Amino acid sequence: MLNKSFKKLLAIDKRVLLLGALLAGVLFSFGTIKTMAYLDSPGFCQNCHTMKSVYTSFVDSTHAELQCNDCHLPHESEVGKLFFKGRAGMTHIFYNTLGTEDIPDRIYATTPTLRVINKNCAECHKSTVDNVSHDAKENCMSCHQTVPHGSDFKDDSYNQPPKSGELLKNKGGF
Repeated sequence: MLNKSFKKLLAIDKRVLLLGALLAGVLFSFGTIKTMAYLDSPGFCQNCHTMKSVYTSFVDSTHAELQCNDCHLPHESEVGKLFFKGRAGMTHIFYNTLGTEDIPDRIYATTPTLRVINKNCAECHKSTVDNVSHDAKENCMSCHQTVPHGSDFKDDSYNQPPKSGELLKNKGGF
């Protein structure tokens, strides 16, 4: 039976087979690209109920034209980006399906994600970082915690004055 089907396939004009394979490849590529773009979009990310307030604050920010993953995923390689995205995605899937009682009201970035976000901030704002001293704090979010997610995302330490000697230790920065 398989041999008979294979012989029928070989009997078809090679140009038709080539055109069909080319069309299938284009459709598959286009579908994959569109799917990946959607999975990077704020519209997709806000589907989880814990992301609703994050999304709302994001769309009103100066960074609203960006995709979530412009900031939240590494960009050194496509493989690294997909691995990081897959690991974070599986965690989100777990919490939104099996661990629903453990979902916090507000999600904070993990340490690896904070490193990625900081690197992406510095990359996009390279001219500012190069022209203004930014070595007073350990990362961008220390001072720019509300970018791009609004004042609702400040923690208690945000408005605290510096501790005695902190400005000297941090070369005059906050």
